[in-house]
Amino acid sequence: MVSLLLAIIYLAFVSLGLPDSLLGAAWPIMQSQMDVPLSFAGIIAMIVSGGTIVSSLLSDRLTKKLGTGLVTAVSVMMTAAAIVGFSVSHSFGMLCLFAIPYGLGAGAVDAALNNFVSLHYSSRHMNWLHCCWGVGAAVSPYIMGHSLAGGAGWNSGYRTIAMLQMGLAAILFLSLPLWKKRAAASEEKQSAPAQKLPEILRIKGVKYVLAAFFGYCALECTTGLWASSFLVLQRGVSPETAAAYASFFFIGITAGRFLCGFVSDKIGDRNMIRIGIVVILLGIIALWLPIKSDWLCLNGLIVIGLGCAPIYPAIIHATPANFGKENAQAIIGVQMASAYFGATFMPPLFGLIANHISVGLYPAFLLFFTALMLLMTEKLSRSIPAQAA
Repeated sequence: MVSLLLAIIYLAFVSLGLPDSLLGAAWPIMQSQMDVPLSFAGIIAMIVSGGTIVSSLLSDRLTKKLGTGLVTAVSVMMTAAAIVGFSVSHSFGMLCLFAIPYGLGAGAVDAALNNFVSLHYSSRHMNWLHCCWGVGAAVSPYIMGHSLAGGAGWNSGYRTIAMLQMGLAAILFLSLPLWKKRAAASEEKQSAPAQKLPEILRIKGVKYVLAAFFGYCALECTTGLWASSFLVLQRGVSPETAAAYASFFFIGITAGRFLCGFVSDKIGDRNMIRIGIVVILLGIIALWLPIKSDWLCLNGLIVIGLGCAPIYPAIIHATPANFGKENAQAIIGVQMASAYFGATFMPPLFGLIANHISVGLYPAFLLFFTALMLLMTEKLSRSIPAQAA
């Protein structure tokens, strides 16, 4: 029963990843067809991320009222419906409209599942579950690239992903009895009065972890959203090839999290974060080097993905150890909001930079947030006793 529920959670994480990389893969074509500036992809991403902030802040209340299973199933179905809306959109205004349920659906399930897994599963499972997110995020750009190369258009790519998402939602609805049994055994016992934001921020080290999470999600979302545009406009790669190669970033995250699952329990969350940041730096250097061949640049995206792989799962999983189990649920909720804040505002900020200065500043932008992560995670390590990690 427990292993079956774990498999369902794996599928839920796949569904989380499916929509996340679609916009970046399709935007070079969507932008030209809709005759809007390059930076407008950032507006859509900001609306989606804004929805995730709202729903993640409400997720604790929703989960206690409806249960993790029902919140997950409804949220995935809402996201699937929004993707259907994207597939039939022929104007930028329609994309903005459907971006609202797109974000609301993603935020609630993300916060609920991360809190559930951090409390009930080991670091190994946290990495493998987020590996499943990478599976979804890596598959969708490939599907979009195939649709573009075959002449079916970006609308067809969105329709295909919507069908997959609906299938996953159906499985989640069928699995509700498993979630209810698990909730009766654990979630009700974990319930506690909600903490207010000022109380959470006064906990030692919380501000550092919020800044680190902000930096991580700013880097990951900017990398995923603008990879295709950087390859097309700066490196001269065709849109079809760029859409396919942009998935390499998510493949790097996926493969990295799979491998991290075998070593994370031994190495520890803090050291996994440090290793990841160093690998990201190597990937950015490969992306930045002015070499005529595209081989190093394209593989740099994979290396950045490999570096990103352990950071998100490690920060989440370390929360109970760093701040205490009694504070974990409240802090994870605020962490998710901080992460979405970075995802909301930083990709569109780079869109403005690309539009008004140069898309070639892409590696420098990523380097800034990598440095922020390094500084904040090291400050966190010094502010909390080593045995807590």
